[in-house]
Amino acid sequence: MESLSLFDKLWKKHVIDEVIDGPSLIYIDKHLINEVTSAQAFDGLRAAGRKPWRTGSIIATADHNVPTVARAAGIVDPVSRSQVDTLSQNCATHEITYFDLADLRQGILHVVAPEQGMTLPGMTIVCGDSHTSTHGAFAALAFGIGTSEVEQVLASQTLFMPKPRSIRICIEGACNRGVTAKDLALAVIGRIGTAGGTGSVIEFTGAAVRALSMEGRMTLCNMAIEAGARAGMIGVDETTLGYLKGRPGSPTSAAWTEAEAYWRTLVSDTSARFDQELTLDAAAVRPLVTWGTSPEMVVSIDELVPDPACELDPVRREGMARALTYMGLAPNTPIKAIMLDTIFIGSCTNSRLEDLRAAAAIVRGRHIASTIQRALVVPGSGLVKRQAEAEGLDRVFIAAGFEWRDAGCSMCLGMNDDRLRAGERCASTSNRNFEGRQGPGGRTHLVSPQMAAAAAIAGHFTDPM
Repeated sequence: MESLSLFDKLWKKHVIDEVIDGPSLIYIDKHLINEVTSAQAFDGLRAAGRKPWRTGSIIATADHNVPTVARAAGIVDPVSRSQVDTLSQNCATHEITYFDLADLRQGILHVVAPEQGMTLPGMTIVCGDSHTSTHGAFAALAFGIGTSEVEQVLASQTLFMPKPRSIRICIEGACNRGVTAKDLALAVIGRIGTAGGTGSVIEFTGAAVRALSMEGRMTLCNMAIEAGARAGMIGVDETTLGYLKGRPGSPTSAAWTEAEAYWRTLVSDTSARFDQELTLDAAAVRPLVTWGTSPEMVVSIDELVPDPACELDPVRREGMARALTYMGLAPNTPIKAIMLDTIFIGSCTNSRLEDLRAAAAIVRGRHIASTIQRALVVPGSGLVKRQAEAEGLDRVFIAAGFEWRDAGCSMCLGMNDDRLRAGERCASTSNRNFEGRQGPGGRTHLVSPQMAAAAAIAGHFTDPM
């Protein structure tokens, strides 16, 4: 009997037509759409006289452009308002499930779909957003697509793509106190670089991965794209099943029993082969902070900002120097000496209830430093926000000097009013620290929720524990 990896099992099940040395045609089970990448695709359908092929496969919500305060006043920016209104109109026209701003279930797509049980093991899942890799935590083949591909999936429920390579990253051992899934993700990216996974699907395995909650696994798979991978995946186990049971979109009764039996097969076979394998020791990972303008530019909280003069490769040396200039940092500066202006806890990487609980535990009974100009907490969905408020987390954050916001992508990418100003330095739980990502001239350091919370209290980076 053929020994297959988890990726191979899903690929084999969904390939409609495979072309040697060319793109294959694969079937797509679930299509997530937002206001940013769907409008042009729907325009293309109308121009061609077509309609979406299977509207029941689609879930939509606005997340990138939505305001996180004063929603009753509507969306002020005309471009953002037009994009959200267009999504609403397209969904109404085609009877597509849409969680609008008045719906408690509204939020970031990569938070909403899992909590609604619409992300299920064995699925192929696409979205016009690169961080669709998040859903791979459920043993799904999930990846971002471009606008023209959004139109293709809407029209045909299929997609042309070459078969990716496969990489297995085994994270063994146990995490030390204060080390999170975000730190594991940054450790992987720091090890293999932002191009290390190019053209590949990464499967995460090992004791440290199995010990993660589903929220942690989603964080890890979310960041796979930052290692250059097309997708990240984790096999099904009891943690997966425990999260899914009872979700609104999950099967029930006999259908659950049947689904569970299949889902339990969604792990790599013992003798499965991968194009590349890598092992990391979780015990060697410390809380991490990015210092530059790429997620691979990362060091531990105990280290110094690297010196480009010590880099032998001239291309890397030039890139490091350019990043330090943009970030306004000097070589050999202790990470703990970097002062901050802004704190952002949110994004599809770290805005789930577990993330908010962890941050609140650190700031409880304390107050942000006087040097911090803004500190935002933005839940990933209305349901996350409601549960956090039921637990009193909102009161903890507000008492500590944080702003408690409505759900949305917020300052992760600065497409709404939540932006960094030029020169502002931010400890951010988001996924990208590119130049201008959170606002033109803004300086972003990627960290875990615990690190962001501790930095807010200290006014600079510090060990959260």
